[in-house]
Amino acid sequence: MVIITAAIGFFLKGVVGYQVVSFALLFVVSVLAFIYGIGPVLMASTLSALIWDFFFIPPPYTLHVGEPEDMLMLIMFFIIALLNGVLTSRVRRQEMKIRVREERTHALYQLARELSTALGVEDVLTLAVNDVRKYFRRESAILLKDDASHLEKRIRHQTALRFSDNEMSIAEWAFRHSAKAGKFTDTLPTGNYTFYPLKGINDNMGVIAVQNPQVFTQGEEQFWEAFLSQVSGKIEREFLREMAKNAYVLKESDKLYKTLFNSISHELRIPVATIMGASDTLQAQNYPEETRKKLYAEISTASVRLNQLIENLLNMSRLESGRITPRMDWCDIHDLANKVTSSLSQELQPFQVSTVIPPDMPLVYIDFGLIEQVLHNLVLNATQYAPEGTNIRIKFFFDHGFLTIQVMDRGKGFPENELPSVFNKFYRGKDAKTGGTGLGLSIVKGFVEAHGGTVTAENRKNGGAAFTIKIPVKVSEIDDLNKQV
Repeated sequence: MVIITAAIGFFLKGVVGYQVVSFALLFVVSVLAFIYGIGPVLMASTLSALIWDFFFIPPPYTLHVGEPEDMLMLIMFFIIALLNGVLTSRVRRQEMKIRVREERTHALYQLARELSTALGVEDVLTLAVNDVRKYFRRESAILLKDDASHLEKRIRHQTALRFSDNEMSIAEWAFRHSAKAGKFTDTLPTGNYTFYPLKGINDNMGVIAVQNPQVFTQGEEQFWEAFLSQVSGKIEREFLREMAKNAYVLKESDKLYKTLFNSISHELRIPVATIMGASDTLQAQNYPEETRKKLYAEISTASVRLNQLIENLLNMSRLESGRITPRMDWCDIHDLANKVTSSLSQELQPFQVSTVIPPDMPLVYIDFGLIEQVLHNLVLNATQYAPEGTNIRIKFFFDHGFLTIQVMDRGKGFPENELPSVFNKFYRGKDAKTGGTGLGLSIVKGFVEAHGGTVTAENRKNGGAAFTIKIPVKVSEIDDLNKQV
């Protein structure tokens, strides 16, 4: 740039004069100061002074300066060019520092925003590793402490870094002493990684390993410490949140355990006491045959109730363990309805029971045992809440690949605010009768969903409750052949 400017000025010096060329060279040095550092600016200033002296100041083509004012002008030119270049370069460096500082401040602000929306420790770790790669251009991996406050050897997030036994021992040292160690440090400098402790407000949460190609500058070190402070604080808050959540779950579990224990104890005690009392009475005296039949009936009823309670508990255990697998087979809906009404014949005696099955009802491919249990629970639930003498209706029909089952009664129905909760485990309404564990309807929901179906509860217009089950089923080809015939 200096040489090109001097060449142009050399051809124009007869027109503009050699003094004007010095201003052009001074302008070029000022422009170069915005682009280059102090070294190139110093070289451009010196070269400009020498070229102006050799080619432009009389006598030309020598370094001799004939006039004192030309000597003074040359000296001033060199000083002004040098000072102008140095000061401009300094301003430029300061501007770059301010820009870098603003970028880092913005990066910390963005990190704080991203951390505020992260849910769970794994999300925080993934976010932190990605930001290390984004802002520091380094690969990293995070090792956290376990419940016993020991450093875990497994990495909870995706990373390409792998640690040898020696590097794991360095990580252990950094965790125990809450100080950085490894590469570019005074402590255990062997290995390929630098390990930094993740120090929270109250505890050390783990370490972060960084693959450093070179040591951090002072500004990068400050940025890194601020970055680690935010990440460590967020990890500590997530740990505390999980601890609070676990404490709450433990408290609620203990509360639920006591409630369930009291309820089951009560439910078990009644049929057991009935069986024991009737048995003792039968053994004590030789009662008339009619009295003995009544006692036998009480024992039978109590045994059925006890068996039902145990079945509900076992079924709920199967649902929670995820081991419910329907054993599908071709079933006749008439057999299903007869089996349920027969097993609940004593409970259904005070009611008017109507079973509606279309004459063209096909054989369906379902688990007979599970659907029997579903229907049994719904009908039994209706007998407990419907007034005696009212109608309990059980309706079946098949339409567009779905088996629909409806159980309807004329009881009080459900309060509107309780409808969304009736299928929850252990849920019992405010007006529920004494007895029961609140498992019946939740088992219904679980068994129906195991078939890929849905169950809903609603209130009938003229009073009472209605349960509707929809299950996608296959129908027998025999029914299709009969229809064609």
